[in-house]
Amino acid sequence: MLVHDTALVFGRYARQTLRSKFQILFGILMPLLYLLLFGPLLTGLPLGPVGDSWQVLVPGLLLQLGLFGASFAGFAVIIDKSTGVMERMRVTPVSRTALLLGRALRDALLFMFQAVLLVLVAVLMGLRAPLPGVLIGFAFVGLLTLSLASLSYALAMKVGTPQEFGPVINSLTMPAMLLSGLMLPMTLGPRWLDVLSHFTPLRYLVDAVRDAYVGSYATAHMLYGVLVALGFAALAVTVGTRVFRKAGA
Repeated sequence: MLVHDTALVFGRYARQTLRSKFQILFGILMPLLYLLLFGPLLTGLPLGPVGDSWQVLVPGLLLQLGLFGASFAGFAVIIDKSTGVMERMRVTPVSRTALLLGRALRDALLFMFQAVLLVLVAVLMGLRAPLPGVLIGFAFVGLLTLSLASLSYALAMKVGTPQEFGPVINSLTMPAMLLSGLMLPMTLGPRWLDVLSHFTPLRYLVDAVRDAYVGSYATAHMLYGVLVALGFAALAVTVGTRVFRKAGA
């Protein structure tokens, strides 16, 4: 029943997304601007021990897409709460877990599609990366989106207005972006900043995807990235599920 209910919720929100071309295309706008306007400034710079500047920048932009897109996904729940949609869904026999997973899986699929568009543009601009590494990058985007969307929806169930939700998300996403090395490797900064960045889970995902983009798969970065991504996803879905179950009790 959980799979059936999740598919129903996923289908509902997937159809909404397909009817909104604006959401699909403009969600990729910020990473695309970084790619077009910031990427050429890094061409030829020695940003890492291996790989070129595109193999450093594009993995960061992929995860930036998931970070900002999924973190703000909870606004949709706040709208559903204010219009009574959430109340009507709660009185149905649909699993409360499915109410979360259906939404989060829709978000994961959406941002993976946007990630494909971003990589295609990057290839036109000069990115060269092995196909297995690119596919690994998409998998990390999907896991990150699933995790952050679940937490975002859980937070949205706890707050009452967008004015409460927005500042909390901004105060969490900006430090995560700055400390994870999305734009540039943290090893280029001072030692204390590099050490501090290791307390940010996103740092491990960024390092893993960058290794994948240069064809290095059996590395410590990859191992840590996979473990952190899976552990973070399990924790986030568990927290989100509990919040949705308590809200529907």
